[in-house]
Amino acid sequence: MTSSPRALRNVAIIAHVDHGKTTLVDELFRQSGTFRDNERVEERAMDSNELEKERGITILAKCTSVEWNDHHINIVDTPGHADFGAEVERILSMVDGVILLVDAAEGPMPQTKFVTGKALALGLKPIVVVNKIDRPDARPAEVLDECFELFLALDANDEQLDFPTLYASGRSGYAGHDDSVRDGDLNPMFETIVSHVPPPAADVDGEFKMLATLLDRDNFMGRVLTGRIESGTLEMNMPIKAIDAEGKVVESGRATKILAFEGLERIPVESAHAGDIVAIAGLTDATVSNTICALEVDTPIDAQPIDPPTLAMTFAVNDSPFAGKDGDKVQSRVIRERLEKEAEGNVAIRISESAEKDAFEVAGRGELQLGVLIETMRREGFELSISRPRVLFREDEDGNRTEPYETVVVDVDDEFSGTVVEKMALRKAEMTDMSPSGGGKTRITFSAPSRGLIGYHGEFLSDTRGTGIMNRVYEKYGPYKGNIEGRPVGVLISMEQGQAIAYSLNTLEDRGIMFVSPGEALYQGMVIGENSKPQDLEVNPTKTKQLTNIRSSGKDDAIRLTPPRRMTLEQAIAYIQNDELVEVTPKAIRIRKRHLDPHVRKKESRKAEAA
Repeated sequence: MTSSPRALRNVAIIAHVDHGKTTLVDELFRQSGTFRDNERVEERAMDSNELEKERGITILAKCTSVEWNDHHINIVDTPGHADFGAEVERILSMVDGVILLVDAAEGPMPQTKFVTGKALALGLKPIVVVNKIDRPDARPAEVLDECFELFLALDANDEQLDFPTLYASGRSGYAGHDDSVRDGDLNPMFETIVSHVPPPAADVDGEFKMLATLLDRDNFMGRVLTGRIESGTLEMNMPIKAIDAEGKVVESGRATKILAFEGLERIPVESAHAGDIVAIAGLTDATVSNTICALEVDTPIDAQPIDPPTLAMTFAVNDSPFAGKDGDKVQSRVIRERLEKEAEGNVAIRISESAEKDAFEVAGRGELQLGVLIETMRREGFELSISRPRVLFREDEDGNRTEPYETVVVDVDDEFSGTVVEKMALRKAEMTDMSPSGGGKTRITFSAPSRGLIGYHGEFLSDTRGTGIMNRVYEKYGPYKGNIEGRPVGVLISMEQGQAIAYSLNTLEDRGIMFVSPGEALYQGMVIGENSKPQDLEVNPTKTKQLTNIRSSGKDDAIRLTPPRRMTLEQAIAYIQNDELVEVTPKAIRIRKRHLDPHVRKKESRKAEAA
């Protein structure tokens, strides 16, 4: 449904992970009449992706709209996690204002800073919404001060600093201009959006131009590009072309389908005008950051630069003895096609051929982003061997090696702050700020090389007894920090293929922590546990008890084993060393040595030492 520019508002909701964006959008739907009173709608309707529901985070940017008092308000729900920052950067170019949502207790967090910085740099005027005002530990006045200080630190102009403030509870469905509000509805929020967010500054009479900011694929329509029309009018079946940042023609075609956003649906329309956010089908090669335009246009729309990938992993064919048992997509050709399809729509990911056979190097923004891609692929039936993440180094103008740094903000109980500072120092991090955050907690800020943070999160949770909160965001490329010590312990490696036997696992428990249970299928070179000493140790977990006429199986007490440590995909990827891989299948996540044969391992180890 298109509207005249005066009655149209385009706004994005930006916030840190778990500050309540998607829940608030659900409530805006309900109160604007997008959902009927008797319509059963699942919670967090906009998090439609299966992984989003499981993890409770927004991964994909999504467009939607609500009608309120003759105004058509396009709302974009954006990811709050820095690993999906490419989504945030692109989406902000489509809107004219932002709602900055902050938790009334936690206040602005690193990703809040990341996204807000992008919005302010584009000149967008923010509306600050202090959400979860009904929390018992809410501190709205301090949080508002922190938001103001954040804007100052991000060089906001006077107009941006003069922002309206709302206090709300997205879950309970009310908002107000005073922090004492505890009931009502979201009308104050709708009113503030309409009065504070300007209508699109669009040239209705100009030639048709639109910057493609989102890309997805539809089984029936093919490639679908979403963006905001900057000027002119788009009609069904109108001849159009795509041009890149240099103005070169990528392809020409026709607008076979124009889709507008209405609630959670995309509905076909006959035409769309400057200021409208629409999706277009009909082009086969155009991609994100291309300008879709009328045939006579030669000048592209400036696209927002995107922060570079900082981390890479090797995605290889699974060549373990159990390859092909769980999944049906195991060939390198199929893996390549899937990765190329991902890179088409996700500009933060880069795919290149690896020097290794049947392997591809996948570079991205962080462990979570690549972990989500691997998890999605394994659910689609793929089997993969994944290498340890490695950072992407660069050289500065003087030829010195540089590496990516991240700003790390941790909230920990006071008693654990010393341990965290000590561990971060070992990982070459520098503390930049330390202050009490109330309730017996301390907030510590570090500037740390990304390389040192790989695999640290699990250790951090152990050190803080599960109470610590860590947030990371890309900061810069800085000087190379030298060698950083890796995992301090070795692993237990199976020297046989077969089933894990309880008797053997019981005798091995003194050696360290087990990763497998009795009855599990094992193969030679598979990692079955963690050694308590620094060296790797080859063991036989398939050995059964030797029985004699004096000792029989019934004579011994029943074996009681400690439950094995089960790792998630991200934990396994962060745990492994350079000579190890994570075998990922639809049904299993296993850690293995890169070279399964012990003789080859020894030979490669000697080569590495010599080098």
